[in-house]
Amino acid sequence: MADNTVPLQPDAFREHMRKLDRRQWWLWSSAVLILLLLTIAVASFSFPSILSLDSLEHGFYSFYLNQAVRALVGLVLVFAVYVIYQQTMIIRMRNQLADQIENLARVQSLTDEVYKLAALDQLTGLYNRRSGEQRLAEEMSRAVRHGRPLTILLADLDGLKQINDQLGHAAGDLVLKGFSERLRKAIRGSDLAVRLGGDEFLVLLPECRADEVRHVLSRLEGLEVDFDGKPIAVRFSRGWVDYKQGETAEEFMRRCDETLYENKRAGKKLNHAPQPNSVPQPTA
Repeated sequence: MADNTVPLQPDAFREHMRKLDRRQWWLWSSAVLILLLLTIAVASFSFPSILSLDSLEHGFYSFYLNQAVRALVGLVLVFAVYVIYQQTMIIRMRNQLADQIENLARVQSLTDEVYKLAALDQLTGLYNRRSGEQRLAEEMSRAVRHGRPLTILLADLDGLKQINDQLGHAAGDLVLKGFSERLRKAIRGSDLAVRLGGDEFLVLLPECRADEVRHVLSRLEGLEVDFDGKPIAVRFSRGWVDYKQGETAEEFMRRCDETLYENKRAGKKLNHAPQPNSVPQPTA
């Protein structure tokens, strides 16, 4: 059966909790008040009879004492019914709150799933191109406002097509995942790693000096992934530039692309196709 329960909004949820607290407060306040009244009533009726020596007067007070006790017993019974009713209402409200909390957890889970589908690359778990472009615009605006440096790094895996052709796409996917995981660990919490698509990656490095970029790159070097018992050396070309005041995101990315392809043309990192019966070793 479909669950038609509407999740509470935060304000309604807080109001629900306040109502529950008020019910509990009134319940315990009433209990204390009833017990106090019972004590006073019994004492007021019994105390004169204890002090009196006159038998007629003693009988008079005994009669009214009996009546008072019966009335008090009736009051206690009424109060017991009231307590049971209040406890039932409190239990019902707690169950409703538990249902609402469960619904909120479901909504949060669905929200997280939607966010992952919209913002993250499904293969690598890095941010996708759209998220990266949005964050780049934000970081550029922040750099302009505060006059702080901003660096972007482009990385392009060498020989991925040959790996896919000779070892299969499973091997290529393993290389992409391995490089993405290493990249995620190599950057700071304030940085952002993005898979632009295919074998190309973007890293946003706010307030990052040139030596810090080289430190990130050094952490990416020497990566190998194991595929069916065979190590695949993961090599990549790279290029990075600092943001210049006044340029657009397209101009910023274009300059970084140029440094990346200069690195490729210089022959610093060229891959050869891996041989099926040998360890794939792209060479410089």
